[in-house]
Amino acid sequence: MAHIPYGYKIVDGKAEIDEEQAGVVRALFEGYISGLALKVAAEQAGLNIYHGSAGRMLRNTHYLGDEYYPTIIDKALFDKAEEIRVAKAGALGRIRELDKPSKVVANKSFTIKLIEMKFTDPFAQAEYAYSLIESEVATVE
Repeated sequence: MAHIPYGYKIVDGKAEIDEEQAGVVRALFEGYISGLALKVAAEQAGLNIYHGSAGRMLRNTHYLGDEYYPTIIDKALFDKAEEIRVAKAGALGRIRELDKPSKVVANKSFTIKLIEMKFTDPFAQAEYAYSLIESEVATVE
């Protein structure tokens, strides 16, 4: 069974809001938006978690509501917390752009001598055929 986000409970196979926990989730968002650090906002909301866990809670889109989970946090509050989180991360130099991997171009052209021998063993035939490759020509796409 998958993990149920904090603030919800499963009743008769459906996710429902656990009002006590949902209040804690709302307090976490409000504390963070008011300027508290992640860990401090979590502690004041009543959560004993690390700052990374608090950050993941702030990024959990299930709190906005979806086809399975009811809404705990409105979009404006969620977006404001994300805006602050990204701004703080940028100010601390924790946002970096990943280098785009260079495109690998495989050689698709080569020259090969005439295949004169036939083997019944397919591995031996392949080994023989590959041994006849004279040169590879790099192609640019």
